[in-house]
Amino acid sequence: MQRTALVVGVTGIGGSHVARQLVSDGWTVYGLARRPQQYSGAVIPVAADLLDAESLKSALADMSPTHVFITTWMRNATEAENIRVNAAMVRNLLSALAVKKTLRHVALVTGLKHYLGPFEAYAQSGTLPETPLHETQPRLSVENFYYAQEDEVYAAAERDRFTWTIHRPHTVIGMAVGNAMNLGTTLAVYASICRETGRIFQFPGSQAQWSGLSDVTDARMLAKQLVWAANTDAARNEAFNIVNGDVFRWSWLWGKLAEWFGVQSAGFSGSVQPLETAMQNDHAVWREIAERKGLVESDLDRLASPWHTDLDLGRPIEVMTDMAKSRKLGFCSYQATDESFFDLFAQLRAARLIP
Repeated sequence: MQRTALVVGVTGIGGSHVARQLVSDGWTVYGLARRPQQYSGAVIPVAADLLDAESLKSALADMSPTHVFITTWMRNATEAENIRVNAAMVRNLLSALAVKKTLRHVALVTGLKHYLGPFEAYAQSGTLPETPLHETQPRLSVENFYYAQEDEVYAAAERDRFTWTIHRPHTVIGMAVGNAMNLGTTLAVYASICRETGRIFQFPGSQAQWSGLSDVTDARMLAKQLVWAANTDAARNEAFNIVNGDVFRWSWLWGKLAEWFGVQSAGFSGSVQPLETAMQNDHAVWREIAERKGLVESDLDRLASPWHTDLDLGRPIEVMTDMAKSRKLGFCSYQATDESFFDLFAQLRAARLIP
């Protein structure tokens, strides 16, 4: 049976990788974004604004997808606005597709804020869960736009009789320009600035993150699980954690990252040293580096998101997830985390995004 996928957020880290995986597996793939032409791949571009219900219906008029992969969200000033806006995006999309009556499965990508709470709740006592994180852990009693997104999927699935899966990655490591949450590229840019200016590659985070166990999600692993779940009957109507399958300590990895770039590194200094502060005056520095080295992106904000890296690395507890649920159902892919970073760095250099 012919399978037609609509990848929502195709220019992002997760969306771009799942689109490539689907194309390689022989699917017909549409890629939706506000500016889908920024994605270079064998997908059919769909330009649409998820917050404009009428224009969305028009953009989707000529397609009848069997599977939808929702990999995008929009950051707002408050969690209440995050809930309002991101729930509307999912609701508008699924309402526009309801008339097609071709939809068989919807996959929604959220993340570990499902367990940790929204950005402003990360460090609040009472919201920090036991780790490793398990899918059976209950929702927190705080506002969370991930819950609102899920509820929109559940309601539409009940109405339109499609199946669903929810995918909860940790920090996603992969190449995408203009992404709001991009720890891997942020660290690559920071290390490049350190090398070009002679600065120390200083770990910006907490003692708990420096010494504790952690994990991350390679974008290729996320894509593999999304496609696996779409093809696996036993995975229907389930939520899954998705990480690389190994654990590490930043005290072990930080020096390896520094060695790749040839910079001197420093670990936890006794207090958090926010990367957002360290890089706040680096926009002119990066423009000069980009011009001198012939890089294709001179806008620091298009590559680096130090605010998000600070949230990840500043957590007051170690954070890692349990993968037993999908393992038991047959998803057994694995990715070494140091190689996730090294592969990304090599891609960024080959694309002339870092020197």
